[in-house]
Amino acid sequence: MSKIIASAAIRGAHRLVKEAEEALEKAISEKGKDFQFEFPDTAFYLPMVYAITGFPVKTLQDMKVALGFAKELLHPEPEDHIWRPYLGEALDSGMATLFAEEILLALRYINGQEPAKDPDTGYVYNGFITDTIQRNLGIQLVDGRMPGFAAIIGAAPDEDIAVHIVRELQEKNILIFLSGQAHDKNGNLTSVTKQLLNKKVELGWDTYIVPLGPDTEHTLYALDWSIRASLIFGGNKPGDYKAHLKYTKDRVFAFALVLGELDDIKWSTGAGAINMGYPAICDTEVPVIHPTGVCTYEEVDRELDHSKIVQKAIEVRGLKVIVTKPPIPVSYGPAFEGERIRKEDTFIEFGGQRTPAFEWVRMRELDEIEDGKVIIVGDNWKERYEKGGQMPLGIVIEVAGRKMQKDFEAVIERKVHHNINEAQGLWHMGQRDINWIRISHAAKNAGITLEHLGIIQTTMMKNRFSSIVDKVQVTLYTEEADVLRVMEEARQAYRERDQRLGTLTDEAVDTFYSCLLCQSFAPSHVCVITPERLGLCGAYNWLDAKAAFEIDPTGGNQPVPKGELIDPTYGRYTGVDEYLKKASGGAVETLNLYTIMENPMTSCGCFECIVAIIPEANGVMIVNRGHTGMTPIGMKFSTLAGTVGGGMQTPGFMGIGVNFITSKKFLYGDGGLKRIVWMPKALKERIREAFKKRAEEEGVPDLLEKIADETICEDSEKLLEFLTQVGHPALEMEPMIK
Repeated sequence: MSKIIASAAIRGAHRLVKEAEEALEKAISEKGKDFQFEFPDTAFYLPMVYAITGFPVKTLQDMKVALGFAKELLHPEPEDHIWRPYLGEALDSGMATLFAEEILLALRYINGQEPAKDPDTGYVYNGFITDTIQRNLGIQLVDGRMPGFAAIIGAAPDEDIAVHIVRELQEKNILIFLSGQAHDKNGNLTSVTKQLLNKKVELGWDTYIVPLGPDTEHTLYALDWSIRASLIFGGNKPGDYKAHLKYTKDRVFAFALVLGELDDIKWSTGAGAINMGYPAICDTEVPVIHPTGVCTYEEVDRELDHSKIVQKAIEVRGLKVIVTKPPIPVSYGPAFEGERIRKEDTFIEFGGQRTPAFEWVRMRELDEIEDGKVIIVGDNWKERYEKGGQMPLGIVIEVAGRKMQKDFEAVIERKVHHNINEAQGLWHMGQRDINWIRISHAAKNAGITLEHLGIIQTTMMKNRFSSIVDKVQVTLYTEEADVLRVMEEARQAYRERDQRLGTLTDEAVDTFYSCLLCQSFAPSHVCVITPERLGLCGAYNWLDAKAAFEIDPTGGNQPVPKGELIDPTYGRYTGVDEYLKKASGGAVETLNLYTIMENPMTSCGCFECIVAIIPEANGVMIVNRGHTGMTPIGMKFSTLAGTVGGGMQTPGFMGIGVNFITSKKFLYGDGGLKRIVWMPKALKERIREAFKKRAEEEGVPDLLEKIADETICEDSEKLLEFLTQVGHPALEMEPMIK
């Protein structure tokens, strides 16, 4: 049996290499060998070829060179193939397969055939996964919300089984990639994507279900996603294939569920995935293939019972999945957070400027509330809820705990959004007194009541804040007069909080906090969070980190005693340096918090923006994740990000969170806000209000209008012309490079 499997993988590799060669020769004859190509929004060319070989594929001629690498890995395919120790020949063929598939998919992009479109349903697949999406999801992968990802290849025996498998993965917060086809129990050739579409399951990144394409070859996009994690977050160099394969095995927790019959292409693609440390669990009678030295678990395993196949895969891959579900009659988990509830699907809604509504977390003493109690205040609320439509709603969540602090109210309150959204069929938007909640007809039919909105909060607040919250009580107000009355109390509390936060400065505290979550991907990266500098991913501010430490004293957010102030302009402290050396394993020895020119903060890859020096303009540009155009330094965001991430200190370049731009400590040691000479227009609009306030404080109220964007220029020469024309203050400041 082993000989048959190896032969299948080798045959598949030969077939794909031949197909790629023929398609490439055709493309060269039509477009010329110098025709340039890059996958959309990536800095890594053809990522698999680039990571493994170090060779950047930029043209069709380069693809020919890359295909030569694949040919070198091929082994003969005699009828009676001799088995080699550790499946060596099959694994070589697997890597040749991945190179050939990457070239084939690139050629399909050139020919306008990607992203693929289903001819029966008109559904457009995702296609190549961009660097932007990868960085957007980076924080979820490192903070435990998304413990891993599954590649489902083929089709389930029927649509109900397909839905069951996907829902179980969603509830476990596992990202799902779909590709390939197989025959169902009735003999029809189909795919899990089609099966889910037929059952009207919502697909896309928001729901953790991402159809990549209809063919087995499209699984390559998921493997490209994995290998780029090593390049983006791991800081491993192109060509260091051992480091990349070790990284994907140890740090990118993935597995394949192969549903339906296996053919040569599935075996050869699977052999490529095994090289990267990913096991495959099949629902057919395949032989179990034990460790080859690449992995430490069965590389191919089987589970014929579809109700057990997900759990089998999790056990084989060794994923740590911790799921808490409130006692509600619908599925629950972050995978449902992106679910949309349209007007026609809505049973009832609250707020959204349709009715008065608010949400408010307030601290109480332990003896003032009853744990787990949900109180609904209002007359005839049951009848009004059952009628559906619209209702006023005030949500007051009272929390008490021995370690609870007033400052934590806002941190806990922000979780109301996630707590509600993670319930299937419930939708939440906004916060404070501008919230908006919808409950779908499907959720109502499943048994969701108004009381469940409170039950979700009592359960999840205690679960998520177990170290600081001992009791949670929820009161729901349903009468408009009551909602308006209590809302005024809440608004006063909001104002008091905002005033308190406004007084928090780096000088006013003696402790900063670290964020080490991204060390699971970027081992030498240490984020230092201060009252005036949030984490570079934008997800954690100083109060978040402080609360996180109280919740989990051994977790990723640790206190960093400031120690003595060495340099007030650059923001260097003895305590920060001492902590940094220890937490980075000696990779980073010193940090200046308020400059990009000397020992700036390291970056992992999850940053919202990149600040980069433009020497000829004597200033800096800021480009945000998601901006795909060119910048004045001649690099797009994706290319620039490749030089900044991976836990490196890069003078003149730094990843930041968006809100740091309007902090008084932003580049304080370099001249601050007045150094900004270029930003994308969308970013300017996003921060306009806060930026104009800061600019007025700095005595340059018209600064935003003097900052160029892509509608004005995308090169340094035109940038300098514009800055001179408008009289930008950076041109008159001290040189950044001394």
